[in-house]
Amino acid sequence: MKKLSLAIALLIVPSLAQAWPWSQDMANQVSIKPQESVNKAGMKPFPARSLPVAGTTVVTKDMDAAKKMTNPVAADDQSIAKGKHLFDIYCAPCHGVSGKGDGYVGAKLVMTPWNLTNSSELHTWTDNKDYPDGYIWGYITLGGAVMPAYANDLSASERWHVVNYIRKVLQKAPAAPAVSPTK
Repeated sequence: MKKLSLAIALLIVPSLAQAWPWSQDMANQVSIKPQESVNKAGMKPFPARSLPVAGTTVVTKDMDAAKKMTNPVAADDQSIAKGKHLFDIYCAPCHGVSGKGDGYVGAKLVMTPWNLTNSSELHTWTDNKDYPDGYIWGYITLGGAVMPAYANDLSASERWHVVNYIRKVLQKAPAAPAVSPTK
């Protein structure tokens, strides 16, 4: 009986003192939030004369600004292949592999995803005045009523590859020459 009482006492006493070595490890750890400084002085500023890497960030104010953008990526076989790969990952769940809005996730939505092919009854994709490449790029970037924004998931150039795939494969439009971006 004494041994049992001693064993119970040895188990209870550390718990009363909160001395279990694993009891506070997670609560007392160093935790740094994204873009938060490790030291009190703050994060080091970017070096003088530093420039962003081309194609990594494009700031787009709204759909009107995006609509005016021209596609800087040539619609060659390599771009279309990259676009197909990205479309299959990010777009096909809703828009379907064929681009007609018949994806597995899209079938469960209240609003049917847009038909991205020329068989669409709502959108005449062949009219580049209303739906230029910049419009599609902007919709991928900013999202819409049901569609999420993919600016954080796809780089600017990756979004242009998806536009090239949509235009040249799903819509079978004639190839347009790439326009160099203006500064």
